[in-house]
Order: sequence, then C-alpha cells, then structure tokens
Amino acid sequence: MLDLNSMAENKHNTLLDAIVQRPLVGDGAMGTQLHAAGLELGGCGEHWNVTHPDRVLAIQRGYVEAGADCLITQTFGASSINLTRYGLADSVEAINRAGVEIARRAFGNRPGYVLGGMGPFGGLLKPLGTVTAEEARAAFGQQAAVLVAAGVDGIIIETQTSLEELGLAIEAAHEAGAPCIVGSVAFDITRNGLDARTMMGVSPEKAAEFLQASGAHVAATNCGTGIDIEWMEKILTRYRKACNLPLMAKPNAGNPVLEGGRWVYKQSPQEMAAGLEKLLDAGARIVGACCGSTAAHIELFRAIVDRRIARQTYSR
Repeated sequence: MLDLNSMAENKHNTLLDAIVQRPLVGDGAMGTQLHAAGLELGGCGEHWNVTHPDRVLAIQRGYVEAGADCLITQTFGASSINLTRYGLADSVEAINRAGVEIARRAFGNRPGYVLGGMGPFGGLLKPLGTVTAEEARAAFGQQAAVLVAAGVDGIIIETQTSLEELGLAIEAAHEAGAPCIVGSVAFDITRNGLDARTMMGVSPEKAAEFLQASGAHVAATNCGTGIDIEWMEKILTRYRKACNLPLMAKPNAGNPVLEGGRWVYKQSPQEMAAGLEKLLDAGARIVGACCGSTAAHIELFRAIVDRRIARQTYSR
C-alpha cells in the first residue's frame, strides 16, 4: 500500500491533475453489495442513503480501507424520473446530498475523490419511449446541481447505452459546473461473440468520439452483458484510437450465473486481477470494478497499481 503521507501531498489536486500523475484505483460494486446487506430485490437502494446510511457507509468504507482513491456516490438512480417510481420524487435533494456526505465520511481523514454517480433515467426517450428530451434534461440537471452543490470532485454518468441520453446528462453536468465529467458507456457482446455494442447499437469508437465532442473529461466504460476485464481491455484500446481523453474502466467480476433465482458473479479477485496490467497498458487511468466485485477485488487492484507506480518511479 502506498504511504498515505505521500498521498496527502496530492489531496488538493483536482481529479484530472491526479490521473496525470498516476493511475487511480476506483471502488467496487454497490448494487450487489446492497443486496448482500439486505436490500430487497426491486427496492430503492438510493433511499438507503437516508434510511440506512450506516449500511451504505460500511460498504464504501470497506472500499477505502481496501485502497480506493475514488468513490462513486450511491446515487445511480437518484434522478426525479427514477425516484418517482418509488414515490420519492420530492427526495431528490435529500438522497443525493446524503450520498455525497456518506462518501466523504467513508474517506475520513484519508485523501480521496468523490464522484457523483448519475445512471440512466430508466426508460427510453421519445419516440421509442415515453420520456421527452426536455424531461430527461431537467431531471439530470436537478440531480447534477445537487451533487455539485454538495461538493463532489466530479460527476460520472454511468452505464449509458444511448448517445442522446448521454449527451443530455453531459450537458446537465456542464451547466451545473461539475469540475470533472466522466462519461461511462455499457457495452454488450454481440450474438456472434466477435464485437461489442451498446443496447442501442453504439460502437466503442463512436462512443469515444461522442464523449470527446460532447465535452466529457474522461471516457469510461462499465458493466455490460458478457463484458469481462479482457473485453474491457479491447474496448479501451478502441477508445484510445478514437479519442485522446483519459480513460477509466469498471469491469464486472466475470459473467453471472443464475443460482436460486439470483444472478451470482463468481470471478475471484485473483482471476479478475490477472487482466489488470493489460487494462492499464491499454490506457486506463482509473481502474475499479462493477457488478459482483467486493473490497477484496479492490484490495488486489490496489496492490497491482502500487507495484506499477513503484516500477515507473524507479525507472525515471
């Protein structure tokens, strides 16, 4: 583990400053960890920020103790459109603000970066769906404004599959004054197993080009069906050829299997971390993990990243 005193020298740097200096370690899964902590299937995990903050804090503190430099707030579905489905439309500010406060508490006296998490609104834009672009823009704008006002170091727009929705969220983050905007796209393996596309048919190249043109500061990828750490290396390599933004990746802990009516991710920390060096070689400046991952996965990521930093420092 890196000396925390030396890390403290960088605590006043912006997130973008930090990733120029060294690769950072992100956090792991939240959703699967919340279910392990007792969240019922179909429940509103974001509401736990105000009803069970201790349980959310325990998960995030575990990632900090494992060595995470960055935490994503537990606000993935905390837009007004999503929260309306739970009768919580009036709780947007309370839930998002609490999410930022919990992440800050998780770091304690340690330096670290808090990214405000904004996921999809949970539907499709018209004419394919029922939500207008204006409604989505307003929902993202409200959420982004609360996250920025609460003091996040940046906003991460996660698990996006539609460039139109992604663009609306990036626009909202800019208008809110987010100091760093991460656009993260979720890809699926195509039926023939030879390529990766989003649910809406977007290629990694098109996503990377769009992220750069739309003013995102970091091009990221997370989650996805059939996407493991090896596939993420391929996606980042394609990103790198299509844009010159810093890169971030949060792969799942392998591919899930159905057991007892639940999807279970079984890739061990050792199995997952075996591909981390190649992910870093592909250009990742922030590496974390998504569905099924735990603090044990992040702890091994931390050790591998530390060894890489030490090698680079020694070679200078």
